[in-house]
Amino acid sequence: MQLTALVILVLIAFAANSVLGRMAISWGYMDALGFGLLRLAAGAAMLVLLCRLRGAGLNQPLAASLKGGAALTLYMIGFCLAYQGLDAGLGALILFGVVQIAMFGWEAVTGNRATLGQVAGATVAFAGLAYVIWPDQDVQVPLWDAALMALSGIGWAAYSLLGRGVRDPLAASAANFMFATAMMLPFVWGLQGGSLITVPGVVLAVISGAVTSGLGYALWYRVLPQLQPAVAATIQLSVPVLAILGGVVFLAEPLGLRLILGTGVVLAGIALVIWAPKRG
Repeated sequence: MQLTALVILVLIAFAANSVLGRMAISWGYMDALGFGLLRLAAGAAMLVLLCRLRGAGLNQPLAASLKGGAALTLYMIGFCLAYQGLDAGLGALILFGVVQIAMFGWEAVTGNRATLGQVAGATVAFAGLAYVIWPDQDVQVPLWDAALMALSGIGWAAYSLLGRGVRDPLAASAANFMFATAMMLPFVWGLQGGSLITVPGVVLAVISGAVTSGLGYALWYRVLPQLQPAVAATIQLSVPVLAILGGVVFLAEPLGLRLILGTGVVLAGIALVIWAPKRG
C-alpha cells in the first residue's frame, strides 16, 4: 500500500510538471529552454539542500553522475526544443511511445522480457492515451521536431533505467541535477537568441524544479527498484492523462466524454500490466 501511494505521488508530480510548464510557456511568461534550465537549477539546489540537512554528501560515483546528468540533459533539451514546433498531443505520443519501446526493448535485451499479458496491457494503455490526446484536426509533423522528441524519450528511458541501480535516490538525484544543469547551460547560451524572463515564469520554474521535478524525480528513483520494468514503463502513460485532468481543475479546461473514456482505457491497460505477471 505504501508503494502504491508513493507511485501515485510520483505520477502526480510528473503531471504537475506538465501543467506548470504549460502555464509558464504557453501563457508567455518564459521561453522553453530558459524554463528547462531554471527548472534543473532549482531542482539541484533543493536536492543538495536536503542532502546537507540530513548530513549526507553526494556520494554517487562520478561515472554514474555523468550518465544520469547526460540522460537528464538529453531529455530536457530534446523536449524543450521539440515543444516549440510540435503539436502537444503528438509530442506526448512520440515521447511516451519511445519510452515504452526503449524500456521494454532494453529489458528484453538484458534477459528480463515482459510477458505477453504485459505487452498487451501496455498496448491497451497506449491506445487509450492516443485516443485522449490525438489532435481533432490534421496537423503537420515536422520531422526534426519529431526526432528531437524521440531523443527526449530515449533520454528519459535511460534516466529511468539508470535509477534502478542507485543506492541513495536523494544523493543520486542531486548529483544528476547538478551535472544536467552544467551540461544544459552551454546549449541554452548557444541556441537561445534572447531569453524571455518574467517574475511569474521564474516562480513557476522554481516550483517545477524544486518540488515536482527535484523531489518528484528523487521519489521516482526511490520506487523504481521495487517496480517491475514493464510496470515502471507503462504507468508513465497515465501522466499525460493526469496532466489533462490537472488542466481541467487548475486551468478551467473542458472535461469531455473522450477524456473520461480514454482515461478508463489507460487505467485498464496499466492494471493488466500489473496483474499479468501474477497470473503467470
